[in-house]
Amino acid sequence: MAQPQPKSSPLSELCSALPSLPLRLQQVGRFVAANDYDATTRSMRDLAAEAGADPAAFTRLAKALGYSGWDELRAALTESRRPAQAQPFSARTRAGRKGPHAEISLVADKLEAEAAGLARISTGSVAEAAKALHAARRIWIAGFRSCRSVAELLNYQLRLFRSDEVQLVGGSGPEDLDLGAFQSGDAVVVIGFAPYSRASVLSARAAHDSGATLVAIADAITAPMAEGADHLLLYEAAASPGFFPSLTGAIAIAQSLAAVTFVLGGAKTKRRLEETEGRLAAMSQYVAEKG
Repeated sequence: MAQPQPKSSPLSELCSALPSLPLRLQQVGRFVAANDYDATTRSMRDLAAEAGADPAAFTRLAKALGYSGWDELRAALTESRRPAQAQPFSARTRAGRKGPHAEISLVADKLEAEAAGLARISTGSVAEAAKALHAARRIWIAGFRSCRSVAELLNYQLRLFRSDEVQLVGGSGPEDLDLGAFQSGDAVVVIGFAPYSRASVLSARAAHDSGATLVAIADAITAPMAEGADHLLLYEAAASPGFFPSLTGAIAIAQSLAAVTFVLGGAKTKRRLEETEGRLAAMSQYVAEKG
């Protein structure tokens, strides 16, 4: 009995269909194929402006490939970039590099990929999300497993000038108690990448149900913890070589959120930061530098 053929990737489908498409759609298709990451993270209008095309051409391209529209094609492209869920980390490994400087080459490739990923982060989206944090009555930060470090970093930086208004979900007790405390007027930041933790998805759903502003820092628009987000901040996790996905973009976004939120607070947050610094100095928390 013949075995079913595995479904080809949407990128392969696109490349195979190019010769049969009208000339204008061929041009748009080649742009998408050459910029498949941007196609998953940027708006259709932004893509069209860069490609010098009508936004509607992206919809026509998707329909020509058998999709209902651009959103469905973009979701398929995003899904195809993810590692296998059964082996999310070991499946990323590649055959060992050869040569006397193989380790150095891996480091160089990784740094290059990290830098390219940082350049693709939407600065405007991060700035808008920071405005939401500034306006929020309270800020909750949810990050679990490997994303806990990013959540703790953002929590620490924000608490330097908003100590009474920022809390790490699950930081002082069972996380379900914090989820039940979300309220309208709060902002909830949820951080994650594939494979997504159940706790991150539950945090996002609780934020949405409470009417709080949901800020999702995620690796894909289809991330389950990003569903219904008021602000979606995308970073590249899968492109960097190495067995573990990259958190560099998530860390950069977190630090940018803290920096912009501080600036938006003006003199009030500056005064609070100075008070925090004075308390840290009085408690001798840092080693004195030698003159």
